[in-house]
Amino acid sequence: MELLYALEDIRNPVLDAIMSAITQLGGEVVYMGIAVVAFWCVSKGLGYYILTTGFAGTIINQFLKISCRVDRPWVRDPDFTIVESARAEATGYSFPSGHTQNAFASFGCIGMWSRRTRWRAVCVVVIVLIAFSRMYLGVHTPADVGVSILAGTVLTLVLWPLFRDIERHPGRMYAVLGATIALTLAYLFYVELWPFPADTDAENLASAVENGYKLLGAGAAMLVAFWLDQRYIHFDTRAPLAGQVLKCVLGLAIVMAIRVLLKAPLYALLGETGAADAARYFIMVIFAASIWPLTFKFFAHVGRK
Repeated sequence: MELLYALEDIRNPVLDAIMSAITQLGGEVVYMGIAVVAFWCVSKGLGYYILTTGFAGTIINQFLKISCRVDRPWVRDPDFTIVESARAEATGYSFPSGHTQNAFASFGCIGMWSRRTRWRAVCVVVIVLIAFSRMYLGVHTPADVGVSILAGTVLTLVLWPLFRDIERHPGRMYAVLGATIALTLAYLFYVELWPFPADTDAENLASAVENGYKLLGAGAAMLVAFWLDQRYIHFDTRAPLAGQVLKCVLGLAIVMAIRVLLKAPLYALLGETGAADAARYFIMVIFAASIWPLTFKFFAHVGRK
């Protein structure tokens, strides 16, 4: 807590705004956007690398959160204050940092994929800034971000050889996606059936369960989408710059609309249960990975003379 108190002393409105903006780079929405743009416009292999690293990292992160049950800094020390704008996204237990974990899934994977030293350096700087922002805002301790940095580094390096040549050896993806789904199911069995202590925070436990079902739906959709692309779709990521921009703007708008607008009707239909969250993320990923790519032949001609 000593470091957090030192950072609390140097806070000011300008730094608060800067760090609040930087921390958003480690949020779920930015992570999803980077993964989808990479999948649609750069390389399917890179897209799957980012998604798989993110999924595995989230499972590890959520498992540690609900197993260790470490309270947030302001809960442990009522005299400590945080930057209020960060409170809304500081859900669940504190240890380890989910934003820092997401940073590795996004920028760590891009850095590994890139062959240019300057881009790798930029990615490292962004990851460090995101980790620092979590402590500056007061929502995580050095231990929280340190463990996420370690886990993110290990995952990024371990999974890299699997995805480096995945487009030349597509059959490997079935094993990778199958393992991801199996890991998610194991995590769900744990959070649903384990007899957690009576003092376990109900809201944090519910968040851990909800995230597990979201990952299950998304992982199942990735497996189905990969099979569909290999068998029928075979979409091409290439397009003129104008086509790429239009493809991403329209596609991401629809993906985010699905994420937000389907929540209420699915909850009404299936109840506020894991099934509704799994269905919502399954539909969202199937659209992004199988339905929207059916339009890519059109975008390949946008901007050509």
